[in-house]
Amino acid sequence: MFIFHDKEPMNKSFYHQPTLELAKGMLGCLLIKETSDGIAAGFIVETEAYMGPLDKAAHSFNNRRTKRTEIMFGQPGLAYTHTMHTHCLINIVSGNAGVPESVLIRGIEPYTGQELIASRRPKVKNERQWTNGPGKLTKALGITMEDYGHPLDQSPLWITSGWTVSSDMIMAGPRIGIGNSGEAKDYPWRFWIKGNPYVSK
Repeated sequence: MFIFHDKEPMNKSFYHQPTLELAKGMLGCLLIKETSDGIAAGFIVETEAYMGPLDKAAHSFNNRRTKRTEIMFGQPGLAYTHTMHTHCLINIVSGNAGVPESVLIRGIEPYTGQELIASRRPKVKNERQWTNGPGKLTKALGITMEDYGHPLDQSPLWITSGWTVSSDMIMAGPRIGIGNSGEAKDYPWRFWIKGNPYVSK
């Protein structure tokens, strides 16, 4: 098992939490990607929960099962990467097997590999703009569609423990960019660390 700064990946049991709890529990964890260019990593500061069959904003609403969503029906703790416009986004499969729920990672605070991140985001002059959005952070870390289905307790893409985030530092509100999802657009299923500059909005 690859060790990063003496920390092992989160145990698979971590991902067996209820999805809303996982979305909050992931805050402060360290997301790491190893590529041939090097390692880049950042602390997760913003997430969104998608509650599957009953959530009109979820790709798997009504148990929609397609080539894209197939991995969501698998075991929790797998990477669900998908494209939106020209961007690759990363979700973490959650819920029990057969229950297609997930947690989108919306923002991270860079921890290591800043030079590598800067080279991947050459037009961005403000470091806060490197990773303060779901499509930005995947570019910064080198996460691609090739990571689809990857188990997040193994290199080259994994999550390990990081900061301890107290409950009073966790904020909640409506998710972003889902205006066409009826009442689901108002569900307070976006979570972020209060005051962190790398939160998307």
